Amino acid sequence: MSGTEVKSLRQGAVNLKDAWCSIDSGEVFINGMHISPYEKGNIFNREPTRVRRLLLHKREILRLYGLMKQQGYTLIPLSLYFKKSLVKVQLGLCRGKKLYDKREDAARRDMKREAERALKEHNA
Repeated sequence: MSGTEVKSLRQGAVNLKDAWCSIDSGEVFINGMHISPYEKGNIFNREPTRVRRLLLHKREILRLYGLMKQQGYTLIPLSLYFKKSLVKVQLGLCRGKKLYDKREDAARRDMKREAERALKEHNA
């Protein structure tokens, strides 16, 4: 990360909502992380959603790569924090939802919406 990005991070101007990590040729990259441009950075500001490389030990990368390939996990950045002058990223291995889980959630959401609508009509 560049200097203006770190200054922006210290102000809390980061969004990890759609971020995910990929492993390409033995290197870990974070994609979709949005760091807002630093106001006083002018020409030194970088693109907010550029792909950034993470530094990990080779053994860690190989372990994560094996889990991602064999068991179908996805590598997700959970949080950013500072340790002295370094920016650290906490990573998590997550498994995506199955189709039946998505259907269950949609049905539960619809039932909740129906109940709220019925309660609203009853009170009105």
